[in-house]
Amino acid sequence: MSLKTLENVSYFRLNNEINIPVNGQIPLHKDHEALLAFFEENVRPNLKTFPTVAEKIAYLLEHDYIESDFIKKYSIAFITELSDWLYAQNFQFKSFMAAYKFYQQYALKTNDGEFYLENIEDRILMNALYFADGDTELAQSLADELIHQRYQPATPSFLNAGRSRRGELVSCFLIQATDDMNSIGRSVNSALQLSRIGGGVGINLSNLREAGAPIKGIENAASGVVPVMKLYEDSFSYSNQLGQRQGAGVTYLSVFHPDIMAFLSTKKENADEKIRVKTLSLGVTVPDKYYELVRENADMFLFSPYDVERIYGKPFSYIDITAEYDNLLANNDVKKYRIRARDLEQEIAKLQQESGYPYIINIDVANKANPINGKIIMSNLCSEILQVQSPSELNEDQTYKTLGTDISCNLGSTNVVNLMQSPNFEKSIDSMVKALTFVTDHSDIDAVPTIKNGNRKAHTIGLGAMGLHSYFAKHHIAYGSPESIEFTDIYFMLLNFYTLKSSMNFARKTGQTFDDFDKSAYADGTYFEQYIEDKQLSDKVATLFEGIHIPTAEDWRELRQNVMTHGLYHQNRLAVAPNGSISYINDVSASIHPITQRIEERQEKKTGKIYYPARDLATDTIPYYTSAYDMDMRRVIDVYAAATKHVDQGLSMTLFLRSEMPVGLYEWKTDTKQTTRDLNILRNYAHHKGVKSIYYIRTFTDNGDEVGANQCESCVI
Repeated sequence: MSLKTLENVSYFRLNNEINIPVNGQIPLHKDHEALLAFFEENVRPNLKTFPTVAEKIAYLLEHDYIESDFIKKYSIAFITELSDWLYAQNFQFKSFMAAYKFYQQYALKTNDGEFYLENIEDRILMNALYFADGDTELAQSLADELIHQRYQPATPSFLNAGRSRRGELVSCFLIQATDDMNSIGRSVNSALQLSRIGGGVGINLSNLREAGAPIKGIENAASGVVPVMKLYEDSFSYSNQLGQRQGAGVTYLSVFHPDIMAFLSTKKENADEKIRVKTLSLGVTVPDKYYELVRENADMFLFSPYDVERIYGKPFSYIDITAEYDNLLANNDVKKYRIRARDLEQEIAKLQQESGYPYIINIDVANKANPINGKIIMSNLCSEILQVQSPSELNEDQTYKTLGTDISCNLGSTNVVNLMQSPNFEKSIDSMVKALTFVTDHSDIDAVPTIKNGNRKAHTIGLGAMGLHSYFAKHHIAYGSPESIEFTDIYFMLLNFYTLKSSMNFARKTGQTFDDFDKSAYADGTYFEQYIEDKQLSDKVATLFEGIHIPTAEDWRELRQNVMTHGLYHQNRLAVAPNGSISYINDVSASIHPITQRIEERQEKKTGKIYYPARDLATDTIPYYTSAYDMDMRRVIDVYAAATKHVDQGLSMTLFLRSEMPVGLYEWKTDTKQTTRDLNILRNYAHHKGVKSIYYIRTFTDNGDEVGANQCESCVI
């Protein structure tokens, strides 16, 4: 038997029986039976085994399955000892879905695809050895965090660590085009190269002159952003990793760009094929001024990027539209286009109902909270990366006159359920930071110099969280309740404190800080003013954090002094990705949003439907597993807002609505039909609460379909 000749397996049938109630009860035991059958019928007969760890490592090296350089940094005695320790932990998958996902997508297989070469213990061993870079103590710590599922690297890192034939370890990239043909051409090439490497690519188009703008004095010569979007879409379709995955990208445009209506029209179902983009995602950057104009039901003016750059001497994205709006309005040398603010607001809401797009980046909110010198101008394919960038200047031969900075992001997630049981919360976080830092320090994207330059200067990482709803249900806390918001606030405050401490220790040890640290709010200590107070916890939440040290005002003062003295190694440290399939392997809810179904139905490409019960689903937890589609989205926004206060980047927040909403869910509704007004109110509420970004709007329709349910594979899987 081999993986290609599996016949008469029972695990899919057993798993599907979860969805057939017996005497009104969910037969959850069928999932456990499916899990046992999967190992009996699939894994054990098709796992290539070896007498010793040494012989296995020798085989993997001889047949070029793993790299040799990182293995040489350890003795075979240590590798054997660590492997034995991992197996001694007696790891058990808790669901069929978790095991199935791991062996289908993550386990190393023979070149012919006939046999498995890894269990999860072996994949964790490779991760621990690879990211520890020869440090045996760190390798042991990382193995501990990974096998007990307190830490989960993002898919590119977890999947590729140690492999010889692999993609990059980073998750996604952010690049920008400036307003000239050389830059556009260079950015198209960058998109091709980055899509080839792997991961999604975000592209900022706000700097490009609008359709009808002059080129070299010739009026109405510019074609605007839409033809450039088509170039990117074709690039991603072409550069698809030998057909293994669809290249993925998102283009961002300012709501004050004159092409904004045409930009949004590219995603309409009835759009002309000449302008329609099918696979490219859309995002808009939204300054505070826009919300003000919408509230006032005022006209809004869109400004020519060509004129703005000519007058201000810097690209359109780097202008603070809110601060400069009146000046731009009064300047006769800046061409303006008048529209009604609420007409644009209506177009955004209609498109979100129809497609889930565009993503919303509250760009002023992000920049006001940004402690780093510079300006955030865009986000990534999943809307959680928010870092400063700087533009490049190109010579006619496309070499760089001034090399700007763009962004690569490497991500990882804490598992809330399991990290809260860590014997040493601080040590756990420190090990995670070290693993992520290895990826940053060893990522050299030579094909795109601006990405390499940004990474070299910033050393950024993105530690986040998954399993928040699972944790709430386990402890009988309603998602969005005051207790849930308080817990989220404290949890992310802890992530912030201990990642800051780890980053400071990196700077102290290496003598290095991120570029322009001395110009940051960390360097002058002002960033820490919000934390110089002791936290008063409710009895319930205090009990949840029992045994975990909550930093006091004095702890924060000490950290502030150490950071001001030694600096920080990482420009950015925290970001919450949507993480989908990787959360299944961890047997918890994805990211920090609520579940959509208690028994989730997944359509797998070749096998049909697989059912996944929520973590710890039982009679006592069912009342706390309310579907996101039946939940007031303001409660979701409240939870995200509590986390946002402590996250120096962003959080990938999806809003879930039904086309027919539950009666009484929102006090402003007189009927149940979802309207654009509902989306307008929720987006404005998120802005008011200080949420930096909104990812998809997902609508569950009457016929059981989901609109806007596409997933960002680079961060999700």
